[in-house]
Parts: sequence; C-alpha cells; structure tokens
Amino acid sequence: MLKLSMSNIIIDNDLRLRPIDLEQDLENALRWYSDPEVLYFSEASDVPFDKTLTMGMYNYFLKRGEVYIIEVLRGGNWFQVGDAVITQDSIPIVIGEKEFRGKGFGKRVLRMMVNRAKEIGYEKMTVSGIYTYNHRSRHIYETAGFKVVDTKLDDEGREVWIMTFEINKRTGQ
Repeated sequence: MLKLSMSNIIIDNDLRLRPIDLEQDLENALRWYSDPEVLYFSEASDVPFDKTLTMGMYNYFLKRGEVYIIEVLRGGNWFQVGDAVITQDSIPIVIGEKEFRGKGFGKRVLRMMVNRAKEIGYEKMTVSGIYTYNHRSRHIYETAGFKVVDTKLDDEGREVWIMTFEINKRTGQ
C-alpha cells in the first residue's frame, strides 16, 4: 500500500521514491542522461548531459516542485534506477537503468506521483511535452487517466503532446 513518511520517502512495496540528494545522486544521473535511449525519448537529442546541464535541470525542477530518485528493492538493497519530478505542468519520469525498463515501474511511479499530487493539493496535472513518437510514454499516461488535449512544437520544431489529468478529490484518481 502507498504511504508517505515524514521524510518524504514514498514507498510502494519494492519501489520507492526518495528526495534527490544532488551530491549523492549525480553520478547515476549523469549515466542515465548519457544513455541514447533516454536522450531520444525524453530529450529528443543524442547529446549526453554533462554535470552542469544535469545540475541545472535538477535545480530548475527543485525550484518548481519535487524531484525524486526512483529506487527498486532487490536482494534486500535499494538500487537507483531513475528519477521522477512533480510540478503542476510537468511530470517527467525516467527509468535510466535499461534492465528496469518495460517492467511496469514507470506506470507504478506515475500512480505514486498522482497520489502525491493529491496530497499536496493539486487539482490538475499537466504533462507539457511527450514527443509524438514516444507512444510508450503516452500509453503509460493514458492508462493513468491522462488525456491528450493538444499538440505543440517544442523549441526545435518537434511535435509534442500536451496531456492533462483532473484529480477527483473523492477518489484520489
């Protein structure tokens, strides 16, 4: 069952979201944001992030919302596998470790993030840019109840979907 502890660690059985620690987590993040598949689907790029860009990304999101490291429990130890952010206009989720992709962790993280959004008082959530070739991400968000409401072009002229989700205060979904 989903729970929120006083330390803002969100746990769902063998999956947890814990607040990012930039010093501790930067090394793994640099590896994730150098992975060609992560870059293609999340950034529409093939240019790896360096330390400055990665720190800038996290600091930007920390000023606007909450940034979590996704961890999976294996053999009694928690392993970092990606990151997730929650703001009212952005909910990026990256499963950076290849062996954990396609196993339902992204869908579970999204459910945890929707519950967290309800806890902090969000009434609506928006995903402001899923590249239109990223059908896997679109499917995960649609499964959680998000609806495509528009498309737009990003700064480089690539088409992205805009998706929204209205949080029903009675059910939490």
